[in-house]
Order: sequence, then structure tokens, then C-alpha cells
Amino acid sequence: MSGRALLMWDEAVTQYDFGSEHPMDPVRLALTMGLVRAYGLDRAVDVVSAPPAGDSTLRLVHREDYVSAVRAASADPRRADQAYGIGTVDDPAFAGMHEVSALIAGQSVGAAEAVWRGEAAHAVNFAGGLHHAMPGSASGFCIYNDASLAIARLLELGAERVAYVDVDVHHGDGVQAAFWEDPRVLTISLHEHPRTLFPQTGWPEETGAAGPGEGGAVNVALPAGTGDAGWLRAFHAVVPELIADFRPQVLVTQHGADTHFEDPLAHLAVSLDAQRAVQEACHELAHEYAEGRWVALGGGGYAVVDVVPRSWTHLVGIAAHAPVEPESVIPSSWRDEVYARTRQLGPARMTDGRWPVGFRDWAAGYDPADRLDQAVLATRKAAFPLRGLLP
Repeated sequence: MSGRALLMWDEAVTQYDFGSEHPMDPVRLALTMGLVRAYGLDRAVDVVSAPPAGDSTLRLVHREDYVSAVRAASADPRRADQAYGIGTVDDPAFAGMHEVSALIAGQSVGAAEAVWRGEAAHAVNFAGGLHHAMPGSASGFCIYNDASLAIARLLELGAERVAYVDVDVHHGDGVQAAFWEDPRVLTISLHEHPRTLFPQTGWPEETGAAGPGEGGAVNVALPAGTGDAGWLRAFHAVVPELIADFRPQVLVTQHGADTHFEDPLAHLAVSLDAQRAVQEACHELAHEYAEGRWVALGGGGYAVVDVVPRSWTHLVGIAAHAPVEPESVIPSSWRDEVYARTRQLGPARMTDGRWPVGFRDWAAGYDPADRLDQAVLATRKAAFPLRGLLP
């Protein structure tokens, strides 16, 4: 296996653009790549582009009629069929929608192929992580579910155990749905509680289809307001034990940056420093249990200047085995780019001032009156026994 990491990048992914009033501003992708370059990380990884996902690949997850509907809306946005979730407020139709969505999906599929074939230990596609798209519909700013397609391609190539860990603030519902009945895939999602956030799924009781799929889905529904210590406590109380038991051949992770306290669309209070800590933890889990095979994806994140570029640049640095120090002063060249593109002032350092982030380990005991501990315990009671583990 090559020790180099891949960064999947094609400038054309910035054409994934729902319009100027939409929160998913593609400038977040351009600014992330700009910050990666400002730190010289583009020299620590192999920057490559994969071809767009073709129809046969898209059909590994998506229905043929849905792909046809996306194509039609892509050619003429006025033909968008809202029965497929296209042309809605969340997922407006735009010219070229199919082409750029397939390109993003192709980057994640290409990342998975390279890691599986041993061409790279790790591969990052921060333009990916579009985890809400369903087999037959768009949802939550997501047209094609690149995370599910990457996993499906790994299975097609012969993988027998793939673990998916999703730390976006929103439930990874599309990936869960795609593999609900498949015992070869373990999906784990940590997200804000469905009572207070889209897509209103991801309850602890959602554990996979009865029969072979039972226990294949794990959901941690975190109370609104959860901060660094609680978020890290929940992650470490659930994820490492499950990964150690499942022993995946590949670890696929989704790193939506919208858990951050500055994100305008959600209600967690996580810092950039805690996000970096979870990225490091995922990297370590890949090396410990998956022979280093790690596919890391982006996801949500709507504080497009202050948060997303820094978070995903940390992710690239960790995957490259060239981590960026949290106290690092951000190069002025990038801050100039931020101002030129957005007329905003960019952040000065790669930290929110909370590094290193501490938390109380679950093994030290739990408080039955604490809302965060209640959430963790609900997950452990619902899912762990189905996998032969103690809650």
C-alpha cells in the first residue's frame, strides 16, 4: 500500500451551486482548497481527479427513474419534478446539476477504489459527504449520495465489512437507508436530536432491518447545546468499541462541519478544536482496525468562511500525516483570498482557542440525570446488545 494520501479535487465541483440565496455556498470548497494550498498540503498529498460517476455506478444506489429525472432537470431546470425532491427550496434545480453531482460522486468513488486497491492509505474528498440523498429522491441539499456510492463500490469490489462514521450535525439518513438491510455495512451517526433538527430521524431505536441487518445501524441523538466535552464523550463512548468489534476492512467517515457553534443551521456548540480531535480519532481507528484504509468526506457546514475551510484543512493535514498545528497563524495570502472572494475578514488562527480539548471517559462512569449521558446510554442499550456487546 502506498503511504501517500490522495486529495480528490476538481475545480468544477464548485459548480455545485443552488444559487446566491442558498446556504450551501460553493465558496466553502474554493476557500478550503485555497487554505490547503496556503499551508503547502497540496505537496504532502497527491491531488487527483476522478471521472464523474457513470450511470451504472449511480445505479448501485439510485433508481434509474431518479437519475433520469435529475438529468432532465439538469438540462432544463424548468422541468424539475418535485416528486423526486428536485426544484424544492432545499434542492433547487440548476443547469448542469446532474453533471456536477456525478462529478462529486465520482471523486468519492475514486477515493474508495484507490484505498481498496492499495494505491493510497487514505483519501479525502471534502466536496463529498452528501449523505441525505435517497435512492429515489434528492434531500437536504444532496442530489447524489456519494458516501453511499463509495461504500456500494467497495462492496462491489469485494469488501465484506465497511464501517461508516458520520459526525455531521444532521443524521446520515441516506446512508443508513441505503444499507439498512446489509450486514456488510455498519453505519454510525452522531447528530443533533431529531426532535430539534432535520431530517427528524436518527433515533437510538433505529438499529437496522430485522434479520441480517439488525444491529447494522447505530444512532447517537445528542441534545441541542452539546459542546466539546459532551460531543467527544459521546463519540468515544460509542464509536471505538463498535469499530473494534466490527473490524472493518475500510473506514469511511463523514466530517460535516455544521456541529460548530457558529453554524447558522443547527444547535450544537462544538469548536473547531473538537472537530479536529474527532478527525484524529477516526484516523487512529483506521490504522488500528482497518489496516489504515480510510476514506474521509466533507458534508454540511454553513459558516463558510470562519469554520469550514479550517476544519477540512485540518482533515487534509491529518490524512497527509502532516497535521496543521492548532495555534498556527493562517497565511496572510489566504486571508487576502477570503476578502477578495467574500469581502469578509478571515480567521487568524487554526484554532478556536480550546486545544487540547478534554472530556470525561465513559469508563469512569455515567450520570443518569445528565442529558448527554442519557443520550449515550439510550444508544448503547438499543444497539450494543444486538452486536453481542454490553451496554
